Amino acid sequence: MRIVLADDSVLLREGLQLLLQEAGHEVVAAVADGPGVVEAVLGHRPDLAIVDVRMPPSHTDEGLRAAVDVRRSWPEARLLVLSQYVEVAYADDLLATGEQGIGYLLKDRVTEVEEFLVAVARVADGGTVLDPLVVRQLMGRHRDPLTALTPREREVLALMAEGRSNAAIAEELVVTLGGVEKHTQRIFAKLGLSPDDDSAHRRVLAVVRFLRAGG
Repeated sequence: MRIVLADDSVLLREGLQLLLQEAGHEVVAAVADGPGVVEAVLGHRPDLAIVDVRMPPSHTDEGLRAAVDVRRSWPEARLLVLSQYVEVAYADDLLATGEQGIGYLLKDRVTEVEEFLVAVARVADGGTVLDPLVVRQLMGRHRDPLTALTPREREVLALMAEGRSNAAIAEELVVTLGGVEKHTQRIFAKLGLSPDDDSAHRRVLAVVRFLRAGG
C-alpha cells in the first residue's frame, strides 16, 4: 500500500520507513511537522497515514491536530496515530473524526513488528485499532453507561477495540469461536445496532459507541 509517514524523529522516521518498505509497502512521503502532514496526505491521497502526535511547530499535539484537519478535508482518510504516552483525550479527538480507518497506538508497539504491521493493514482496510492501555483507561472512565453488558461481553468488546478478530478473541479468552460470535451478537443487540448493517460496520460502531459512552 501507499503510505505517508510523519514523525519529527529522524531515527524513528527512517526506521519506520525501512520496516514498511521491507513489508512491501511504498512510503510516498516522509514529513517532520504538522503542516507537512496535511499537505502530504491531501496531496498524495495515500492508503494510510502514520502520524506522530507531538510534532513541530508546537511539539504538543500538532500531529493529532493535523490528522483531524486531514479528516475534515478528506473524511475517507485512513489514519494511524502514534503517541509516546497514553493520552485518552487524544483518542477521543481522533474517534470524533469518524468511525472507520482509525488507529491509536503507543510507539512501543512498533517494536512488536508483526502486530504493528497487522494494525497498519487493519486501519488501511477501514478498521479501528486502539492500544490496549488506551482501551483499559477508556473502559474505566466510561463503564457506567454500559451496565447492560455482562463482564464477559465487556471483555469481548475490549478485545474488539484492540482490533482483535473473533478467532483471536476466542484464543485469548480460551473459548470457542461460536461462543465469541454469540457474545458479539448480544453486544450488537444491547448497543442498539441494527442487524441490517453488515457485521464489519456494526463491529466498528460497537467499539466507537463503547469508547464514547458517557463522554
